[in-house]
Amino acid sequence: MIARCIIFASLLFFAGCATQPAGEFVSYYQVETHKPYDDVLAELEIAIAENNFRITGHSRVGKVIRDRGTKNFPEYDTIQFCNLTEAKTILLMSPQAIRHMPCNVIAYQFQDKTIVRTHLLPTDTDNKALDAFSVKMNQVLKKIVDFAAEE
Repeated sequence: MIARCIIFASLLFFAGCATQPAGEFVSYYQVETHKPYDDVLAELEIAIAENNFRITGHSRVGKVIRDRGTKNFPEYDTIQFCNLTEAKTILLMSPQAIRHMPCNVIAYQFQDKTIVRTHLLPTDTDNKALDAFSVKMNQVLKKIVDFAAEE
């Protein structure tokens, strides 16, 4: 378990240090809710499944930190998910799109609210088919986030 936390923390560190390809801007979609945190997580799992994705990873960072002795540490979760049919489609259009996979949504507590956030796929590339796919996928990602946060 400790090794897993170290690996996860390392991945977050290296991802934070990574640079984006020139000209690429990462956008995010975020909502806030006063809905109970555990309800938000349950709704995320439902929305992900209802949109034909499978959860490939769930990191309960806040819980692990509390379990290691930091009482009252807030909730922080990341959920990764994928649909292999959609993955195949986007990778055939652009092998470089692997950097956007899997889909990811985060949830965390901040100032008595639950924040739900996902990164969106770029829609302004030189590949019109990829842009159209990304517009469609971004709508699905926003729908998942909205469903989870809806009060």
